[in-house]
Amino acid sequence: SFVDLAPTLLSLVGVKPPDYVQGHAFMGRYETPPQPFIYGYRGRMDERYDMMRTLRDQRYVYIRNYMPHLIYGQHVRYMFVTPTTHVWRELFDEGKLTPEQSHFWEKKPPEELYDLTSDPDEVHNLADSPAHQQILKRMRKAQQELAREIRDVGFLPENEIHSRSQGSSPYEVGHDAKQYPLERIMATAELATLLEPDAVPKLKEALGDDDSAVRYWAAMGLMMRGEAAVETARADLRGALSDDAPSVRIAAAWALGEHGNQQDLDKALPVLLGYASYEENGVYLSLMSLTAIDALDARAASAIDQLKALPKKVKREDHRPGYGIDPLIEKIIADLEQ
Repeated sequence: SFVDLAPTLLSLVGVKPPDYVQGHAFMGRYETPPQPFIYGYRGRMDERYDMMRTLRDQRYVYIRNYMPHLIYGQHVRYMFVTPTTHVWRELFDEGKLTPEQSHFWEKKPPEELYDLTSDPDEVHNLADSPAHQQILKRMRKAQQELAREIRDVGFLPENEIHSRSQGSSPYEVGHDAKQYPLERIMATAELATLLEPDAVPKLKEALGDDDSAVRYWAAMGLMMRGEAAVETARADLRGALSDDAPSVRIAAAWALGEHGNQQDLDKALPVLLGYASYEENGVYLSLMSLTAIDALDARAASAIDQLKALPKKVKREDHRPGYGIDPLIEKIIADLEQ
């Protein structure tokens, strides 16, 4: 192997091999010691939003799902080109899969923890295991520490990553505590997405925060908890439909539209349709609004003509971020016409 030959090859060109070459992988003189964790993340995939942060050590992998209201296998048009994806989904809809095979088509838990030694396929989630709580807390702490260290701007709605950084960059905004109060935003995101039922009063309170990203996560947290939470916070969410920030309006409209009563839907759907047009609102607000409309399913049926009239073609400079607008509109219309 190259590792075995490295000392000989170096000596042939008159270079004395460093001691660490002997018996070790030859990575060069700048090789650093192994790190305690390897980190990863998941963000938007074409037309579909997600927010996952993950890390692993030599035995365990931890996954933090900040959008647990979404399933793993969201309908991404590119993915559904493959016949196997269609068959897999059809078998799930027909109830013919095992629990392990069904996992991909179900909502995510807020946290996942897997023992890669005994469970390399990551099937048995240990996040609720009493015997693994210390490991869970250690890895959760490490994930949060990295977010603070790098000033993870993923806690901003996508449109605000760009609106807050006009004239500068997302990196500069992320490292400016006045423009990006990460601790407050991240604390609300944690509160919202761990799905603890007793968090509803604090989420209602957070709808009045000075920062729009805090208000966004508050509205999303109420939406994630479903009908009971939306009923409790109905007045607050209706008030948020006229929030100064479009992302907050969309999140509140999603909550009321999916989990509210008919009056809530009548108030929410026009807000979502108002942001659905790419030509009028740009890529990010259009995608965010269309995502919420898609979640409404049949509750959005009255808007089918307006959805069919939406522009699907994006400008050349918006092709990459706006690729998903066309397939998302097509998916919504196809579902409503079934």
